[in-house]
Amino acid sequence: MGKLLFLPGAGASADFWKPVAERLPGGDPAHFFAWPGLGDEPAQPQISGIDDLVAMVVEQMDRPCDLVAQSMGALVAILAALTAPAQLRSLVLCATSGGVPVDDLGGTDWRADYRREFPGAAPWITEIKMDLSDQIGAITAPALVLVGDRDPISPPAVGERLSRLLPHARLQRIRGGGHDLARTHADQVATLIAEHLGRY
Repeated sequence: MGKLLFLPGAGASADFWKPVAERLPGGDPAHFFAWPGLGDEPAQPQISGIDDLVAMVVEQMDRPCDLVAQSMGALVAILAALTAPAQLRSLVLCATSGGVPVDDLGGTDWRADYRREFPGAAPWITEIKMDLSDQIGAITAPALVLVGDRDPISPPAVGERLSRLLPHARLQRIRGGGHDLARTHADQVATLIAEHLGRY
């Protein structure tokens, strides 16, 4: 039996993916992450950067895992996939650049809005700059990349670039989807994820 790991974005709440998870067929156990010190989540002294979030995920990868990740959480998922490839069964990457440079693709900068919404969040979250373009091709597990055609932060061109770098990726556009498409289009997203998980 495998395991489903659900990773939120910088909003950090473990509840983010639950509307989608509730619509998935039963089976493998699920684990919902919250990110200490981000969003409205209380800080923990041992969490001081993205590497610590990656370590949290890798610790849960004690069997073949599907990582289902939103926005910044997809960067964590990709880093975890590169750290523990033998335990990765598949990826679902939603509304994200996944560590691919996107300055030339028209996405809006989310940092100022995030700081206004979550003034107590750890400062490091808005200082992350990673280019994983040369490493992503090493991830050979099946990947589903979900993009919303109305996402101002990660527009479709961002998902297209990410999916081209992943050797076994399928790109799916969600019509009318914004950056929170996993919430606003939970039925459609759950259907696509269920199809993805059922392919192997």
